[in-house]
Amino acid sequence: MADTVLYEVTDALATITINRPDAMNAMNTEAKVALRDAVQAAAQDAGVRAVLLTATGRAFCVGQDLKEHVSSLTADRAAGTGNTMSTVQEHYNPILRALTEMPKPVVAGVNGVAAGAGLGFALAADYRIVSEEAAFNTSFAGVALTADSGVSWTLPRLIGHGRAADLLLFPRSISAQDAYELGIANRVVPAAALAAEAKAVARALAEGPTVAYSALKASLAYGTGHTLAETLEKEDELQTLAGASEDHAIAVRAFIDKAKPKYLGR
Repeated sequence: MADTVLYEVTDALATITINRPDAMNAMNTEAKVALRDAVQAAAQDAGVRAVLLTATGRAFCVGQDLKEHVSSLTADRAAGTGNTMSTVQEHYNPILRALTEMPKPVVAGVNGVAAGAGLGFALAADYRIVSEEAAFNTSFAGVALTADSGVSWTLPRLIGHGRAADLLLFPRSISAQDAYELGIANRVVPAAALAAEAKAVARALAEGPTVAYSALKASLAYGTGHTLAETLEKEDELQTLAGASEDHAIAVRAFIDKAKPKYLGR
């Protein structure tokens, strides 16, 4: 992995850290490739049971590196090509699909501003722990672009269509507290406590019933786009899967014995 993104697995927890602090973690091509590879590695590793996505410095991620973007647009115009915007298909889409579709929980530790694609990365997580100094901004319309990085899918599901349209049409900075009240942030903590709090939550999920978490994640994604009847059938399918897991047997036995369950993740 390139050092623009750090990747570490410890005791079934994969920690992915965006690491371009001098550029407010803006995504140049190197960083996008590294993040894509790290997220896909975590998704495919059977030994990883939860993922923590965070960043170094004072920003979580401000989205596309506009300096590189301008250079690419200039080259495109000179050559008569449109290669610059292929980054959505080549980088952002695979990152978002891996984050949202991996069968394990993803926690975002949002240490600072999350804008554009950075907002998309945060919204793709299953749980967001946010520094009280963080802020959120859709940004896209501010540079005459439409939403990417899954924002048009994730944002309205979190806060509703009307509020999502407002934030997309009129980009502005949303404080951590406002993000909490809107439903974007799950938990707001002091900046000094963010790293420990995010790791503790991700660690707890890594030690939890992985099959059940995977089923919950799949059920939530399915239910937002299907009828009640279809969702009930899906719940039956997923509950059968979870009920057959070793972790379910462990949990039931621990409940009877009044003991704390020690899950195996299978």
